[in-house]
Amino acid sequence: MPESSHPDLESVLITETAIRRRIKKLGGEIMAAYGDEPITVISIINGAILFTADLLRQIDNPIRLDCIRISSYRNETKSIGKPQLIHTLTLDVTNRHVLLIDDILDTGKTLSMVAKLIRRLNPASLKVCILLDKEGRREVPLEADFVGFKIPDKFVVGYGLDFAERYRNLPCIGVLKPQLQNPPEWA
Repeated sequence: MPESSHPDLESVLITETAIRRRIKKLGGEIMAAYGDEPITVISIINGAILFTADLLRQIDNPIRLDCIRISSYRNETKSIGKPQLIHTLTLDVTNRHVLLIDDILDTGKTLSMVAKLIRRLNPASLKVCILLDKEGRREVPLEADFVGFKIPDKFVVGYGLDFAERYRNLPCIGVLKPQLQNPPEWA
């Protein structure tokens, strides 16, 4: 039985408990990869904000945190094409170990664009951590170093993921009912 539900969800894909368990394991994987090295975390917001906050609580390394804001969906269920940079980094990442965190790897366009931006700043290393990997939609070849869950090609919301800025606060990740996947009047 789903642990959490919402009337706008067709189904619960990943429960709150499963998310918590996987994030704890991801934290361990990240610490094993970096040893005792400090990490500069770059979170792609708004979608990755909940995932980033919960993941960082599982990592003991010294952490510096910065956020970058990208627009890639607006009020649509498919990527709008070329992602747009809304707000860039404020921390210097030169010669730092950078961990780029995002909520979902879909077409690969957003993460590829942000990774290129970061690489131009000469970090010591760059690794990518994502909560969800939707492999079937990849348009740009990109693989994440750390993956929470692989999911089917369904439009999902919850735990930071939204549709027209709604549903981010759901504790689970669910499939939005198809009849609700049109731009809403309240957007």
